[in-house]
Amino acid sequence: MAMELPASRSTAYQAGNFALFLAAAAILGAWGFEYAGYPPCHLCLMQRWAYYAGIPALFAALALLSGGKRRAAMWLFALTALAFLANSGLGVYQAGAEWKFWPGPDTCTGTQAMATSAGDLLKKLETVTVIRCDEAAIRIFGLSLAAWNAIVSFVIFAAALRAALAASEPH
Repeated sequence: MAMELPASRSTAYQAGNFALFLAAAAILGAWGFEYAGYPPCHLCLMQRWAYYAGIPALFAALALLSGGKRRAAMWLFALTALAFLANSGLGVYQAGAEWKFWPGPDTCTGTQAMATSAGDLLKKLETVTVIRCDEAAIRIFGLSLAAWNAIVSFVIFAAALRAALAASEPH
């Protein structure tokens, strides 16, 4: 007769906890860079969606796992893994645009505000701040923040997938 480990010591819980910790650290880092004077571009803001949805989902999956609801936790971990896999792809896309491997989206050139008159156009032009998606604002160890997001998102994907697979195993 095998003794069952508490949920907090299971592989699923540990992998899910690692994914949650890394996701929280990454979004805090993104906010820190923004606060330090590196405003996010349109693609940067899109890459945050996985964190905004994934962090509560990972927390809920860990709570479900602790409550013995392994199947529900497995599905939340799996959905979160897919979200971070897509986010990793988005980070690769932006990093590729920064390295000029391919063009970035049209939204890379700043806000697309409509003017109703010539005077209105001049006023809007004075207040427009162009934050380009196809130029890295900063590089750390040779990689832009988008490239780092691609790497971190892939690691979160792998950890959440590991948590999903472990939660699906019979206990």
